[in-house]
Amino acid sequence: MAEELGHRHRGGAEASLGVTTLLLDVVVGGLTTGGIYALVALGLNLQYGLMRVLNVAHGEFLMLGAYLTYALHTGWGVNPLLTLLITGPTAFAVGLALHRLLYARLLEGDAPESLESRSLLLSFGLMFVLQNAALLLWSADLRGYSYLAIPLHWLGTVFPANRVLAAAVALGLGLAFYVYLRVSLTGKAVRALMQEPEGARLVGIQTARIHALCFGAGIAMSAVTGSLVSMLFELTPFMGLPYTVTALVVVILGGLGNMLGCLAAGLLLGLVETAGIYLASSDIRLISSYAVLSLILLLRPSGLFGR
Repeated sequence: MAEELGHRHRGGAEASLGVTTLLLDVVVGGLTTGGIYALVALGLNLQYGLMRVLNVAHGEFLMLGAYLTYALHTGWGVNPLLTLLITGPTAFAVGLALHRLLYARLLEGDAPESLESRSLLLSFGLMFVLQNAALLLWSADLRGYSYLAIPLHWLGTVFPANRVLAAAVALGLGLAFYVYLRVSLTGKAVRALMQEPEGARLVGIQTARIHALCFGAGIAMSAVTGSLVSMLFELTPFMGLPYTVTALVVVILGGLGNMLGCLAAGLLLGLVETAGIYLASSDIRLISSYAVLSLILLLRPSGLFGR
């Protein structure tokens, strides 16, 4: 009798440990994925939430950032984390140039109701140009490198060190940018333009300058996210579009123009996708994402944190 009770006790303890390990896997894996989603979505939310520019080429700058980090690391041995100091400013400068050459006239000359459709067409063309440029430079072959691919053991669970590091950096950058928007004068101007564009113009906020800065910052966030993604996955010239779609889902979930909501929605989506993969299969990842999106749109059309 005592032996049977001992077997039951051990069995219950093992089952409890298994559930704890599974929950830990889902939480850490979800936060890792969600941190990447949140950072790339912040950049898109700056562009779409402030200027109503629907930039479907957003993920292509993630792809270019990933390839730039790959080239710097494999060609010159630069630490992938240090390449953030190159990809971020470079992408910011490219974003300013693109805004001046392509989007500034679009923002000035078009009525708000036609801006989304025209910016969509423009960014589709930009997406194909960037994809084919990447094909010419790096071909369609899968490329990648190994960085910190070592296991971290915690409470009986194993986590890849590079994923944890990438998630920590992504979340840190996202939170730092949110704090900057809250406390800086430029950040207050951005929030004023998002909340009341006409009133912001009347008090003297330079709309064109803020639009250019936000467009450049959005491109920079996408490229920096690409640098982090290159530490985790293989690269192709067509890797950007899925991240654009995911970023758009996160923006809608968090609320258009809501940066804190964007961060929370990215983490939520990462948790939902990871739970779906663990409980069912990897094929259910997209299904779970769009199921959450559909549910939120039905219950709160303005997003979880929208007004």
